[in-house]
Amino acid sequence: MAPARSLPCGIYAPTMTFFDPVTEDLDIPTIKKHAERLAKAGLAGLVIMGSNGEAVHCTREEKIAVVKASREALDAAGFQSTPVLFGATEGSVRGTIELCKLAAEAGAEAALILPPSYYRAQTDEESIYNYFIAVADASPIPIILYNYPGAVSGIDMDSDLLIKLAEHKNITGTKFTCGNTGKLTRVALGTNAKTPFQEGSGYMAFGGMCDFTLQTLVSGGSGIIAGGANVMPKLCVKVWNSYAEGNKEEAERLQKILSRGDWPLTKAAIAGTKQAIQSFYGYGGYPRRPLKRLEQARVTAIEEGIREAMEVEKSL
Repeated sequence: MAPARSLPCGIYAPTMTFFDPVTEDLDIPTIKKHAERLAKAGLAGLVIMGSNGEAVHCTREEKIAVVKASREALDAAGFQSTPVLFGATEGSVRGTIELCKLAAEAGAEAALILPPSYYRAQTDEESIYNYFIAVADASPIPIILYNYPGAVSGIDMDSDLLIKLAEHKNITGTKFTCGNTGKLTRVALGTNAKTPFQEGSGYMAFGGMCDFTLQTLVSGGSGIIAGGANVMPKLCVKVWNSYAEGNKEEAERLQKILSRGDWPLTKAAIAGTKQAIQSFYGYGGYPRRPLKRLEQARVTAIEEGIREAMEVEKSL
């Protein structure tokens, strides 16, 4: 197994998967356009087929088509060094390993993986540990642990387990969508995580929402993987870079605007984020059913809720 290239610190977007509004088929041209726009906005990398990407609504073949299209779009636009991460979660060890191998062939540099959760009553810490170790042993690309209790029947991996898993050479990061900055701090310290200020071990401690970008930096984090970066990527990058360059007052000022702007998107979830992209960039469309389309009143409310943040976005 070849050693993994160290991932860059900074802002990553868990990208949306775009569909034809009538047929719900993949809209590959829009997927490519979106990847290029985000890279041009200065993002450190993209995450394909995460929760935001409606991975659970896509077949394995569609997932691989999206990662291929995103990689092709980045390469064609001159962003060959921008990494693509891939949500490779399946229920079984065997299935997850197979998906990691397919993702590697399609151009993914790392796999973002949730703990197994369908058989919750039979899933204890030992089985979670064994799952990740088995996948990491066989995956041709490194594994990033995805701690998102809301998506996995409440399973919340603690810092002791995460640090223990990090001892495996092919487990190279954690995404903290749990929002627990104390846990992020402990894991960042326990793994000597990479930051804008030190190379460290190369382990990546990712905040999982852009409304705690600054807090992630203060906690010794490596980056942010946040849905809001689909809509206001330049503002997210500006908060990160301002702090990393020593302009803490500017970072604090912009973080407050970013936190206010991110909340309407967080509440409205995938449908709301897609509608915000539609409102401000002219594409976006709708989620796959059974997720609902938003009524116009909610779309208007989202536009108003993020207007301040979008004014800053447009100024950058």
